[in-house]
Amino acid sequence: QVQLVESGGGLVQAGGSLRLSCAASGRTFRLYAMGWFRQAPGKEREFIAAISSGGSSTRYVDSVKGRFTISRDNAKNTVNLQMNSLKPEDTAVYYCAVLRGYYSQVSDYWGQGTQVTVSS
Repeated sequence: QVQLVESGGGLVQAGGSLRLSCAASGRTFRLYAMGWFRQAPGKEREFIAAISSGGSSTRYVDSVKGRFTISRDNAKNTVNLQMNSLKPEDTAVYYCAVLRGYYSQVSDYWGQGTQVTVSS
């Protein structure tokens, strides 16, 4: 069982930055690929970024490439999402998740989400 708690969301103007963090419980955190997803109002939850268990590989959806950076600290059981050059269309609830594999977008464990609102 893994528990995930996101933090760092808030209100920011377009062009600004936010850093989301996700704290994970459990001694096996370092064994799992991790991902970030988001869900905007009226839309389905979408995958945006993944990081391999050791942190050496990352991948992103095209809409955030070059603006968002996923990272992890296995010693602290945390995964982060640095978001730069934010746009109003980035407004959503952001979730971290344990992925079934680095190339998977399926998760069995989710956090409660953190709201990100980008004003124009």
